This record gives sequence, structure tokens and C-alpha cells, in this order.
Amino acid sequence: MTQIRISYAADLLGVSDDTVRRWIDQGQLTAFPDDSGRQVIDGAELAHFAQERANSERPHGTSARNAFTGLVTKVVSDQVMSSVELQCGPYRVMALVSTEAVKDLGLAPGSIATARIKATNVVVDRQD
Repeated sequence: MTQIRISYAADLLGVSDDTVRRWIDQGQLTAFPDDSGRQVIDGAELAHFAQERANSERPHGTSARNAFTGLVTKVVSDQVMSSVELQCGPYRVMALVSTEAVKDLGLAPGSIATARIKATNVVVDRQD
């Protein structure tokens, strides 16, 4: 069984440690002491919780399941295409979109945007 410390669970869910502790206090998550006495959450329980939370927050009317909301940090445009960079928590997301779309959406450094990703090829690395 994978045991995940509260601080790491918070990082994985994109929330504060206090939020995870509040969810534990409310009974939404279960924490227990590990061998060294630190509070941990079962990895499978956290995965189920994260999935339920993601499904409840996903907007209706889209088939894209991967959404990252963040701060637009850079926009580089030519006449046809633009490169848009977002900082979504600790993750940098880059997208190539039409310059027309950038103008229509009003994307500029400092604006908030959501990158929705639907990919047929994703590489997953295991963290040990």
C-alpha cells in the first residue's frame, strides 16, 4: 500500500496542507500514522478522492478531461499562429493556437486561462 504524506497529497491535488487537513477533519479523507508517527493517506483512497473531485469540477459540454487553469506568462504571435505559455501551479503548459483565437480570447501576460488537453499520446513516468 502506498502511503502519501499530507504535504505531498496537497502538492498532488494543487491545494494547501491546511485544505487536506480540513478534508480529513470533515471525514472526506482518512489519515493514519505511519511507522515514524507522521500522518499519511492511503494512495488508493487519495486517487479515488482526486478522481471524484476532478469529475465534480469538470465543466459539462466538453470531452476534454485534462484541464489546467493558470496564469498566462507569455504570448508570442505572428500573423497566423501564436505560442501561449501558462504557469499552472508548478507546471508550465505551452500551446500553439491561432493568433485569431488569442485575440478573440484576449490572452496576454497576466490573464487567467485554462488549457484543456485531449491527447492520443501521453508518456507516464513512475516516480520512485
